[in-house]
Amino acid sequence: MVRFEAWLLMVFLGLMWALPIWMSTLTPQFCTSLKTLEDRLNASLRKRYLKHNFPINYTLQVRYEEVFRLKNISKLNDSADLRDLQELWFEVTDRGIKKILTVLPEKHPTRRKYLKELHDQFILIEENFQEQNPYEGAIPEVIRDIKERLEDTNYQGWRSVTPKSLLDNCYRSMHCLFKDCFVINGTQYDYCKPQHWRKGKETQG
Repeated sequence: MVRFEAWLLMVFLGLMWALPIWMSTLTPQFCTSLKTLEDRLNASLRKRYLKHNFPINYTLQVRYEEVFRLKNISKLNDSADLRDLQELWFEVTDRGIKKILTVLPEKHPTRRKYLKELHDQFILIEENFQEQNPYEGAIPEVIRDIKERLEDTNYQGWRSVTPKSLLDNCYRSMHCLFKDCFVINGTQYDYCKPQHWRKGKETQG
């Protein structure tokens, strides 16, 4: 009887340990929504609406932290877990899309035919993510520092980037942080490596 109770206790503790992992698993419904976003972020649409519809060499002034690149993820991996990085990706992407929208006139084709709809879709996916993965525990210091810099009114680290580059990096980092949603024919590619995006047209990066 004692052994049985001990076994039940071990099973219970094991379930308690595994529960947060299961809860953070990306659901098929979420992945379907993310793949729809992937379709709207494909290379041809990014080029048409965020390059061809803007003046040549047009750039925006953004904070360094607002350009979420693969190398930023690799630097943060040791200091924050995947859930923290996914949350940060949503915040940075939202800011990037809004920043582009602020410079577009109401009747600009990029706003009317592409970016407004993209942003509405993105917000729905973000809300779905928050519902499925409620945040618990303390935010890592490195993430907290980034969030503070994103809101710093005396920020000094401004840089010039093209509208297209903001969503290029969004597209690649999305695949890196949510790679379980982008398995192709049973193969999970290493989307976090810059070399992957240099392979050719099949990456659409």
